Amino acid sequence: MAGKAPSSSQGLTSLPGVGAATAKKLTAAKIDSIAKLASSTPKALQKAGLSVAVAKKVHAAAKAADKAKSTVKKAKDSVKSKSKKAKTAAKKTASSAATKAKAATQKVLKKSQDVAETAVEKTKSVTSLKTKKESDRKGSTIKVPRSVKDMPWFKRG
Repeated sequence: MAGKAPSSSQGLTSLPGVGAATAKKLTAAKIDSIAKLASSTPKALQKAGLSVAVAKKVHAAAKAADKAKSTVKKAKDSVKSKSKKAKTAAKKTASSAATKAKAATQKVLKKSQDVAETAVEKTKSVTSLKTKKESDRKGSTIKVPRSVKDMPWFKRG
């Protein structure tokens, strides 16, 4: 049974045209990642021991894989950035709504307090049974009978 390829070349073997033997040659030439393979030239790959056709094929595949990886990274960064902006906007909107709700509540409380104070003022002036005209006064207050027996029409007799 053949042994496993070294872990640094396992990424290389995922490319079409790169098997265990080719990965070994590339690793020996210090080309141990897809990014390094994509940035190298087909001539450098030929010096590592690959044929012209295989070098071109592997180099093209590595460039495509590297480009796809960078595109994915850009998309991921873009999504992160947009989600961060959305989160900030949501916080700002929530804060604004909370501030407006608090202001509206304070306004309603002030209005209800004013209404209550007005009602108290009105009831203070009505609570005494004092008469308003001097001719109607018989004393400081109007005498209100406590029972029917105290009324003048009941005492006849």
